[in-house]
Amino acid sequence: MKMMKTPIALAGLLLCFSAHAAEITVLSGGAIEPGLKAAVTAFQKQSTHTVKITFNTTPQIAKRISASEPFDVVIAPPGAMKEFATANKVESGGVNVGRVGMGVLVRSGAPVPEIANAEAIKRAVLDAESVVFNRASTGLYFEGLLKKMGIYEQVEAKTTRYADGASVMEHVLKGKGREVGFAAITEILLYKDKGMNYVGPLPAEIQNYTAYIATPVSGTANKEAAVSLVQFLAGPVGKPLFVAAGIE
Repeated sequence: MKMMKTPIALAGLLLCFSAHAAEITVLSGGAIEPGLKAAVTAFQKQSTHTVKITFNTTPQIAKRISASEPFDVVIAPPGAMKEFATANKVESGGVNVGRVGMGVLVRSGAPVPEIANAEAIKRAVLDAESVVFNRASTGLYFEGLLKKMGIYEQVEAKTTRYADGASVMEHVLKGKGREVGFAAITEILLYKDKGMNYVGPLPAEIQNYTAYIATPVSGTANKEAAVSLVQFLAGPVGKPLFVAAGIE
């Protein structure tokens, strides 16, 4: 006897399918891009879900989450996450996916500054024709560092700030003089084969690490899928992929 599929039965089948296979939308800081992309690729290979990632700076992420834009997972520094939690914008149970340090960059072929200690960094900034960094988490820290060194007002006129790390890289690559840039190490490494010289990390006494936490967004329609992705990122398969990309 041939079974007839009623509209109700078909609707049930579609609902079942969508519950098991979702498109998970992720809003993330750009500094962890290489590790996150590798981990998401691995996640999709063993899951029915697909993942769509949008990378933004922390200030941009804050604006979008505050505006309740429809994302399933957000990955941002602890300070931002605390604000999101206070405003009930994220679920509890976030996981730490890693931290990223700051590094120094110059264009390939340009003079390489000494960066062995804090005093050397200070000299490098004073001697540079142009100092380039962003207005996101790493840039805010570096601005504070220059003020702590007592040279911010002295060098402010020759600093150039951008909204994101990619723009910092492009500025330094197109330079013709003694430009020195400061950015997340992971972002610098993405440009090593494009004419960028990664000089090295900031010395330990002034190094700054930006940690990143992943958590589901409150009210997501794909909560189960979002939770599965978040758990995967910090799990035995996902975590090593972040480490391999330079995210501690």
